[in-house]
Amino acid sequence: MSRIGRLVVTIPGGVDVRQEDGAMRVKGPKGALAAPVPPGVTLEVGGGTARFVRADDRKPTKALHGLSRALLANMVKGVTEGFVRDLEIEGVGYRAEVDGKRLKLTLGFSHPVLMEIPQGLTVSVERNVAIRIEGIDREVVGQFAADVRSVKPPEPYKGKGVRYAQERVRRKVGKAGAA
Repeated sequence: MSRIGRLVVTIPGGVDVRQEDGAMRVKGPKGALAAPVPPGVTLEVGGGTARFVRADDRKPTKALHGLSRALLANMVKGVTEGFVRDLEIEGVGYRAEVDGKRLKLTLGFSHPVLMEIPQGLTVSVERNVAIRIEGIDREVVGQFAADVRSVKPPEPYKGKGVRYAQERVRRKVGKAGAA
């Protein structure tokens, strides 16, 4: 059996998990999420836990078994606690601000970069250089954080750019004559 797929997902109080129309639906205090259940995998809910059972032992079905369990666990965590991703901006004159439903980044280009904030996300900026992205869907939070970082990834010589809060940027020495 799949090592991830065979683990049960504990459903905390106040969270409703059910399978209907080929999708698993999770409803909790922070909102509701839905994701399709792959073919060959079925969801069993009961007794405050949820587990997945697969139809056969083929390799694709095993992979989908673990994927389904991970998706459900992330959805349960999202509707109870939520997900947070922190970004930092490094560089002289680099800054960010939230302008309505858009994130405005000033990163040394000839113009500010405007990014639409996806539905369901909360973005806040502290000290003009610390961006905090919060939401209930782990995939959307992570993708938006990756999109913001991709505007100006950290460069290896001075470390300027947008990085994740705990990211460690490997630095290069630069020219041999510069000491």
